[in-house]
Amino acid sequence: GDLRWRAPEPPEPWTGTFEAVSYGSSCVQFAGPRTASDGTPAGEPMGNEDCLYLNVYAPRFEPEAVPRGDERLPVMLWIHGGGNSIGDARVYDAGRIALGHQLIVVTVHYRLGVFGWFAHPSLRGEGTTEDDRSGNYGTLDQVQALRWVRENISSFGGDPGRVTVFGESAGGRNTLSMLLSPRAKGLFHRAIVQSGGIRTSTLAVAENFVDAQESGDEWSSGEVLLKLLIREGEAMDRESAKARLAAMSDSEVSAYLRGKSAYQVLSVYEGNRLGGMYFFPQMPRDGKVLPDEDALAAFARSGGYNRVPVILGSNRDENKLFMAFDSPYVTRLFGIPLWVNDERAYDLEAEYAALMWKALGVDEPAAAMRGVQGPSVYAYRFDWDEEPKLLWSDFSKLFGAAHGLEIPFVFGHFDLGWASRFLFDEEKRAGYEDLSKSMMSYWAEFAYNGDPARGRGGGEPHWTAWDDSADGAAKFIVFDSEKGGGIQMAADGVTREEVIARVATDPRFESWRGRCEVYRGFVERVSLMSEERYESVGEEACQAYPLDGYPWED
Repeated sequence: GDLRWRAPEPPEPWTGTFEAVSYGSSCVQFAGPRTASDGTPAGEPMGNEDCLYLNVYAPRFEPEAVPRGDERLPVMLWIHGGGNSIGDARVYDAGRIALGHQLIVVTVHYRLGVFGWFAHPSLRGEGTTEDDRSGNYGTLDQVQALRWVRENISSFGGDPGRVTVFGESAGGRNTLSMLLSPRAKGLFHRAIVQSGGIRTSTLAVAENFVDAQESGDEWSSGEVLLKLLIREGEAMDRESAKARLAAMSDSEVSAYLRGKSAYQVLSVYEGNRLGGMYFFPQMPRDGKVLPDEDALAAFARSGGYNRVPVILGSNRDENKLFMAFDSPYVTRLFGIPLWVNDERAYDLEAEYAALMWKALGVDEPAAAMRGVQGPSVYAYRFDWDEEPKLLWSDFSKLFGAAHGLEIPFVFGHFDLGWASRFLFDEEKRAGYEDLSKSMMSYWAEFAYNGDPARGRGGGEPHWTAWDDSADGAAKFIVFDSEKGGGIQMAADGVTREEVIARVATDPRFESWRGRCEVYRGFVERVSLMSEERYESVGEEACQAYPLDGYPWED
């Protein structure tokens, strides 16, 4: 109704006892692999717009023994991932880290996809606030969760003065948005970014038609409106939809958008999906909820963000999670990956994709923040890759230290249902549980004191701050089992430009075609190279392999 595409409001108060004994609804999305889907078939719409709920995990205290005053426990607020278009908090069991390290852990739902981030002029009418007009509704939901923690967490034994925001993938990007947002200032005191990123959208990209003078995204709010008019049979084609839209007032457009059911709006994205996720411009730079500047520029500027101790990290083989299901170097049957058919090419492409992720999501923001806030910036790389072999499939080759694999280690929760047998070998349990205990200990110590140091018990290898004062200075810690080399500090930081340069000179590539395939991924998958830059690298070698000619002919 009228609350769609508006800032969240505090819950209405109640009297008596509120029984919070079951999870709240998922937010509206397509059912996917990272969703507690309640039986909804994969790819089908599910969830409810009444979804702004959170869950509290705490050690079991008798009512009279709930910590008070200086005895209150640090709080960690988890923001789930899923491309900001799928997922929910229910699949994350925070009980082990809460109980094992005396923490209060909160997991939160927030509006997803088109309902979470949708900037359009028609939604800025009379009676709206700056936040209503921002287009950043999912971001504001997370801020509202932090406000709830500040006002209520003491009742659970939590300390509102020691709140750590942490999240993975889209949840990591959202954690970075809490650092950027003036609305979150003072509501948290540390941040942990797991496999995040710093991309935001201009308002033009988020709103304009693709053929506007300042071009918008293919899935901008303007383009989505046209698609909705056509899908609902109210226009025959794009041109007639544009004419129909031009004849409508802002109030009529607003009423039209809010008059459609959530599933009608969601259905527009049915042809734009990957594993349930769909693509859309995220985090528009409205200038109020999020600053109207590039995120990296904000992190490099004193006063440009909310300065708190921060951990940033990535996984060594991030992209193998996705490549296993679409790479030409993997043999699949009915979409299920079986084995790698060209290990050299597969590993090279995965290596450079992960290096680019590390540059964008870890090293560049870490260096920028280190220059502003000093030695309270920490970084990691997760390297564990000891998945089992089943029949002809070697999952350590297919996935390695893939995207999202660190999450079970952070939560100490390895029961992932049917997926567990493909990821965790029972014979290696002692090794991966030891690594998990160490990671939980570091995360907990950071929540307590803003410095992971030697972990909560003081017995772990010393995790020192990001240091780029000299060549060879330690920058990040590597997480691996003892068999894989153990936990140790490393120095090889990287920038985006250095990754591009390494590809051009790496002798492991057999031809420029292989190099250009890697660059192609930078252009099309992560938009970190322009088409012009692609065509200019290697003395214009990639001009021989045009972007629109895949698969390229010899």
